[in-house]
Amino acid sequence: MVKGIIFDMDNTLLRSRIDFEAMKQDVYQFLVSHGILAEGVELNRHTASTLIEAGVKTNRMNESLMKELWDVPKKHEVIGMKDAELEPGVKELLKEWRGLYHLVVVTNNSIEAAEAVLRGHDVLRFFEQVVGREQVRFLKPAPDAFLHVLLRFGEVSPGEWISVGDSWMDGRASQLAGIPFIAYGGDEAKMKEMEVFPRAFIRDLRDLNEYL
Repeated sequence: MVKGIIFDMDNTLLRSRIDFEAMKQDVYQFLVSHGILAEGVELNRHTASTLIEAGVKTNRMNESLMKELWDVPKKHEVIGMKDAELEPGVKELLKEWRGLYHLVVVTNNSIEAAEAVLRGHDVLRFFEQVVGREQVRFLKPAPDAFLHVLLRFGEVSPGEWISVGDSWMDGRASQLAGIPFIAYGGDEAKMKEMEVFPRAFIRDLRDLNEYL
């Protein structure tokens, strides 16, 4: 029996215009230019968040450099979330599900930016928790944010949650935390390549009701 739903934000709750490929390229160039990572990294198997994780794990970054690094994706987030609209049916579904399920957002964006855009669309009030990048050590596809949710809602087992997102990163993080994953509008070939195996693929969030 499902007791909670964990949502990704970009291109799941919100129709984001963030250019994730440009973000990844800029993060990579920053890390290379500061001697944190070497040139020649196989970028097609990376995202901005996994490159940042690789940079952090080198232990070559001080606090000042980390702040500069986080300014790189932040620039893309600000541009991409400007005038972003809700995905179809989101507000109606959240009204329907409030009180029936624990509703949580897990995003690689900053919590300030995430809460601001959700509040602007009058949907922040539906969520019991929003987990942003400041609250975890490593971002999706690492499972840290999902484990953070499991700790907060200790009475709900991993199998009693469902997570929904558009990216293989969402699926990988969810799987590693033991939480069933449903792909919303995701790239099936990319997920298979990255060994992410959703319980289902849906194209309309309203179809999520079939799995609750």
